[in-house]
Amino acid sequence: MKNVLTIAGSDSSGGAGIQADLKTFSAHGVFGMSVITAITAQNTQGVFGVQDISVDMIEKQIDAIFDDIEVHALKIGMVSQIETIKAISGKLKQYSPKNIVVDPVMISKSGYDLLAPEAKETLIKELLPLATIATPNIPEAQVISGVTINSLEQMEAAAIKIHSLGVKNVLIKGGHMEDAATDVLYDGSKFIYFKSERINTKNTHGTGCTLSSAIASNLAKGLTIEESVANAKDYITTAIKHSLSLGKGVGPTNHFYTLYKKAGVISE
Repeated sequence: MKNVLTIAGSDSSGGAGIQADLKTFSAHGVFGMSVITAITAQNTQGVFGVQDISVDMIEKQIDAIFDDIEVHALKIGMVSQIETIKAISGKLKQYSPKNIVVDPVMISKSGYDLLAPEAKETLIKELLPLATIATPNIPEAQVISGVTINSLEQMEAAAIKIHSLGVKNVLIKGGHMEDAATDVLYDGSKFIYFKSERINTKNTHGTGCTLSSAIASNLAKGLTIEESVANAKDYITTAIKHSLSLGKGVGPTNHFYTLYKKAGVISE
């Protein structure tokens, strides 16, 4: 059993954040652990409040994990404040874990700032250079790189710029593009493209959290970057295809569809 840690915010509706991460870890057969950076009041309709966890408590959570349990991979999601980012960066430098996946969460689908505007530069300078792979969507990649993205070529240019910031591998997700959902992976020497069908559903809450956690799970199990991204892409595509129409807004993906089908809980 491999052990994977998520450092992220809590989603009270269970579709994103810590909750989505832990579900994804379980679906991949790895043991999930968590360090909670913030508590959010949110549901399928939006984010209605955020309360940050103290830096001292975040550091104690990290220490409690690394002092006791081997971490084979970790994923970083919502880190909203400068002090939080610096604390996490300091602890990662102290413990030097392998396989760090950074999902630079900035804005929720409903438009709520999940990263304080003044903290963006700190995230870029402190966390991205520690990343084995960073997984920005197009709006996040634009902020980080300063490149306007309206084409595949511009995705490539942004990936090169983000890689130059110290990230070992960059995966820019193409879900915000109007054509096929093509993700672009750049390892510093070559581009690899992951194309998938565009699924006609509004239920995509937590897709970024889920994809990055799936990548972390695969890396923990010893797969290469390319294999980890390919497997994670297949996983999230299935989860979106069989997403759940819960609530009044943007529903969550179905993290356990394959397991439920094998168990006979669902028939299709």
